Amino acid sequence: MIVCRTERLTLRQLTPDDAAFILELVNEPAWLRFIGDRKVHTLDDARGYIAKGPVASYDRNGFGLWVVELSASGEAIGMCGLVRRQALEHVDLGFAFLSRHWGHGYAREAAAAVVERAREEFQLPRLVAITDLDNLQSQKVLTSAGFQYARLVHWSETGEDLALYELDLGATVSRDPPRPEGRHA
Repeated sequence: MIVCRTERLTLRQLTPDDAAFILELVNEPAWLRFIGDRKVHTLDDARGYIAKGPVASYDRNGFGLWVVELSASGEAIGMCGLVRRQALEHVDLGFAFLSRHWGHGYAREAAAAVVERAREEFQLPRLVAITDLDNLQSQKVLTSAGFQYARLVHWSETGEDLALYELDLGATVSRDPPRPEGRHA
């Protein structure tokens, strides 16, 4: 299922057919360093990761991490989406891309599209994002998407301090048409 399209990218829901892509992505050196080892070492592990993570989130929340593809070729290049984490008060923007696709602005483009969906479709009042303190590339992506550094948070899952970024999406979108000035109901 296609979630959205940008000028160069298509974001869609992950399926078990994406197992080879997930296996590659979650075993990249940058993923292992900045996100952590998810113990995904086989195609079956990757299918389990997809089912227990993104697909379960789609069912539970209506959103999750989506695969990012190049529209021109259909090649999967990364993941970007919304994650509801128990340890965070607000929904988290998460993303990761294959290193061979870094430096082309794909993460910024995908993040901007996800922020717009969070605001328009899911009417979320605020988004947060967490990054490793040394992950300067992700921090640049977040600031380009409008996020601002908020504070350090201690992440109990790993025992490390992470940088927390926040983005106020404003009030929820009203579905009522505006009233003309001077007229009251």
